Amino acid sequence: MNRIKLTLLSLAGFLSLSQFVFAEPLAILNLPGSGTDPTAIDFENLPRLKGTHAIINQVAYSPDFKPGEKLEMNRMRVNLHNYLIHHDGRFWCIWSDGPKVEDWPTQEVKYATSEDGLNWSKVGSVTGTPDEPHAFISRGLWVRDGKLLALAAHYRDKGAFGVNKELELWAYGWNSEAKKWEFVSKVYDNAINNFPPQLLPDGNWILTRRDSRFNVTILIGGKDRLDNWREHRVVDLTEVKGFRPDEPIFWRMPDNSLNALFRDNGGSRRLFHATSRDLGRTWTTPVLTNFPNSTSKIYSTETSRGYRVMVSNANPKWGRRELHLSVSRDGKHFTRMARVDVPAPLAPKGFESIWKKFSYGIASLQYPHVIEHDGYLWIALSRCKLQTEIFRVSLDSVDELLK
Repeated sequence: MNRIKLTLLSLAGFLSLSQFVFAEPLAILNLPGSGTDPTAIDFENLPRLKGTHAIINQVAYSPDFKPGEKLEMNRMRVNLHNYLIHHDGRFWCIWSDGPKVEDWPTQEVKYATSEDGLNWSKVGSVTGTPDEPHAFISRGLWVRDGKLLALAAHYRDKGAFGVNKELELWAYGWNSEAKKWEFVSKVYDNAINNFPPQLLPDGNWILTRRDSRFNVTILIGGKDRLDNWREHRVVDLTEVKGFRPDEPIFWRMPDNSLNALFRDNGGSRRLFHATSRDLGRTWTTPVLTNFPNSTSKIYSTETSRGYRVMVSNANPKWGRRELHLSVSRDGKHFTRMARVDVPAPLAPKGFESIWKKFSYGIASLQYPHVIEHDGYLWIALSRCKLQTEIFRVSLDSVDELLK
């Protein structure tokens, strides 16, 4: 393992990493100046990616908030799990919208649309508000056979993980004539995916699945029916010592192998990596990498410029207060990193007393989803889990990082 600098932060990181049995983390990050040593990254002096910022759904009061009460963070509606797509000439965004606290009963999936990505429509509901004790979590936008689908995990009580959750993955379809979302089908039992399915060369679809106990599998199917899938094991919750897998992503390489990265809830503050050489049917055991992560969700997409980008909270020191974009030319190794310089919006009327927590460098910026359209990367994100926003970055500015 690379020599760890004995600052307080690095010492904490060392103690967390000491539980792992790996002699050397897999080097998937190699940056100018710091090389493969994640503790040597000078986050303060990383390049800054400027762009254009807009609000999709503004912060709002929780139904529990009473006029005259002191406004606290748990007195506002939750906005999290953002997903974007450009379909039928419009941008679409869905997210989880709940009354208070993440994944509380009656949380639903809401949506908005935009013609230009910066000015958004009035908010509507995909799922409708479920009756207590049930709730929904937004799980992605998916075009299948030309039809726009919104995926939602349906579950019972507080949070989707645990015992007796009645966890199911559902699909809703957009009815363009009626201009509303309609339930289409249950997709799978005891399942919550991370991002929408990807198409395989044989016409089947593939997506990640966690069950209510955080065990990770892959689902392959969905070709003939929305509810017809075959399950393939990836990693169980306690299989790798110290590793607690969560929110996996994967992408297909030119040789048809699959490259996967995992958030780790076990305290390593690093990403884990696994591969499949048979299009998701079998997987290598996940291993620790040298890529830092603030125990948060990540997303990666290939661009039309021939390189891949990944957006994440890469600075463990500041957690989710900073958002970063990393670049890979070969789809395996990331050789550039920049801070996504998302500005702070002005305080809406009535929220001035608490707005410092939403300010630049203090607010959490998390759960990014990224698409490319018309020469830009469009990044949907959640501010403090309470406001849904979008940030547009020119691909030309990302090109500059590689020069």
